[in-house]
This record gives sequence, C-alpha cells and structure tokens, in this order.
Amino acid sequence: MKEGKKIVTGVIGYDIHYGGNVILQYALRQAGFQVVSLGTHVSQKDFIDAAKETAADAILVSSLYGHGEMDCQGFGDACKEAGLSIPLYIGGSLQVGADQQRKTKWEVVEKKFKDMGFTRVYPANVSLEKAIEDLKEDLGV
Repeated sequence: MKEGKKIVTGVIGYDIHYGGNVILQYALRQAGFQVVSLGTHVSQKDFIDAAKETAADAILVSSLYGHGEMDCQGFGDACKEAGLSIPLYIGGSLQVGADQQRKTKWEVVEKKFKDMGFTRVYPANVSLEKAIEDLKEDLGV
C-alpha cells in the first residue's frame, strides 16, 4: 500500500472498553493502514462525520459492553443517507451477558448486524489477522 487505505475506528455508544481497540489500531497500522481513532463513547454521527471528513475507506466499530445491537440500529441507513458507501465492520461482545452469548448462535447475531448494513461482523475472539485479511480483500489491497 503506497499511502495506505484510511480506516476510522472507535468504540460505539457508552462503551468504555478501549484496550482491544488500541491493539486493533496498532495491528492496522502495522498492516499499512492509516487509522483515524475516535476513542470511546463514539456516536453514529461521529463515525459518519469522521469518515466523510477524512475520506475514509472503511469504518470499524468496536462494542464490548453488550449493547452493540442497540447502539447500531439504523447505522447502515444513516451512512447511506450521508452519502457513504464504504464497508462497515463491527466486532466485540455484541450481546449482553455471557449466558445470552452462549445461547444465541453466532449466525443469528451476525445476520442481525448484516441486516443493519455491516459488511463483516466479528465475535470478540476473532484473530486480528483474519479481520485484516478480510479488510484487505474488501478494499482490494
């Protein structure tokens, strides 16, 4: 990658779990991506504004406190309305409670987020290599 594709990252909603996002950002930079980090407590509007202002190639959303489904309702539609047609990714603990996560099949969770407009949906235990490989594939890198 000459200049590196630009990726907006952040932790959506009222989530303050930032450690994994820092590791993700490091891995993305090591893979040659430019990273625009929004930190924690990021609103949908903040993601969209940052992506537009920086001409981002993708948005990567983290959510570890279990309320990702609530925080991401309408996100894909809001991106389209804002004129963004870039890949959207989400990863983390996307449901409340360990018991609920064990009871719900991953395919059901993944479908919910894809129906919201996300290109790729990852569980908290996804390898960084897999996510970066998918990102490169989707962006034609």
